[in-house]
Amino acid sequence: MPTGIIMNALAIVIGGVAGAFAGDRLSKEFKENIEMIFGLCSMAMGISSIVLMENMPAVIFAVIIGTGIGLMMHLGEWINKGGIGMQRMISKVVKNKNTSMSEEEFTSTLVTIIVVFCASGTGIYGSIVSGMSGDHTIMITKSILDLFTALIFACSLGLVVSVIAIPQFILFFILFLAAGLIFPLTTPAMINDFKACGGFLMIGAGFRMIKVKMFPTADMIPSMILVMPISYLWTACIVPLVS
Repeated sequence: MPTGIIMNALAIVIGGVAGAFAGDRLSKEFKENIEMIFGLCSMAMGISSIVLMENMPAVIFAVIIGTGIGLMMHLGEWINKGGIGMQRMISKVVKNKNTSMSEEEFTSTLVTIIVVFCASGTGIYGSIVSGMSGDHTIMITKSILDLFTALIFACSLGLVVSVIAIPQFILFFILFLAAGLIFPLTTPAMINDFKACGGFLMIGAGFRMIKVKMFPTADMIPSMILVMPISYLWTACIVPLVS
């Protein structure tokens, strides 16, 4: 049973609902400062993943090529449209009282948390581990962080934050079911490189949270698909040639 994945989805729903109704009760300064802390935590998680990297050229190649593919596919723009569509559906039921954010800022923030919730290396790897071994520790830890992240961001974005739990659950549940096929084909080096690739996305998301630089984190998602095959080919084909 995907206990950790269910807990993660519930954490986003609960945090999103609580934040939507508590938005007016938290000061702007408090929300801005706590968002910076979340950005710091995201970057710290990314760094802790990157240090596990075993095949640096393979990971860097995957990040560059994967991001290039995402940019050519306009993946970020499609996620933007999806986020706006979710917000419009929610606004028909519950009006978002927050008017302080511009549409551009709203979309940028929404894309950032979609990546944090749905495309983090921690969540994807945790889902696979849960499916293979039944160990839900990684997903439970992610649930704690996501609960408070959803709460704070929902103060500004409204109930649309809770809706992100739906695509997140679908994605992670598919990975949970596919773990039996994926995990036996991997090696420890491939897993570490996969987590390192996710770390790059987490650092990019962290910079977006603290509004320093709007990295194209949504367009970087294809790199998560490419990194393990490239890591395997690097180890099996390239390393023997150069060693």
